[in-house]
Amino acid sequence: MQALTVELNKLQSSEWTEQEQENVALVTDFVEHLMNKHDFDYIKTHFGHHNYVQHNRNMEDTISGVVKLVSGLVKRFPDYTYDVKHINADGDYVMFHSHVTMNKATRGNDQKGFNIMDTWKVKDGQIVEHWDAIQPLDLSMRLFVLMNGGKIRNSNGGL
Repeated sequence: MQALTVELNKLQSSEWTEQEQENVALVTDFVEHLMNKHDFDYIKTHFGHHNYVQHNRNMEDTISGVVKLVSGLVKRFPDYTYDVKHINADGDYVMFHSHVTMNKATRGNDQKGFNIMDTWKVKDGQIVEHWDAIQPLDLSMRLFVLMNGGKIRNSNGGL
């Protein structure tokens, strides 16, 4: 499978400050290697040496927790991809609106997969927090969420 890439040149805003541009570039690097290239060793090496608070209660805290979840998805769904549609930056916060699909055949089909809004907080050049909102788009993904969600793996809630 050819990895998707975040088309930052098309999604960036001329109104972002220099710091916001750096934050977006950092998060883009993280997303491309984690979600599309599935290069988990790169993620552990470049992002795994600092505190990372996860606010999705179904995921473990730490970068290792993120890698554990995504690598499990990739084992089940080798064609898992994260297609970034919009990027917003506001100071320390970077937001991606993305369309996630599990199978190559459904890539680009806005009736399949998930819509996801991810927000990361960047501090001192490190991704330190993450929140998300996930919308399953079809019955199979709603059932997937029902069967795989619900186990509480951290106590951070939405704050």
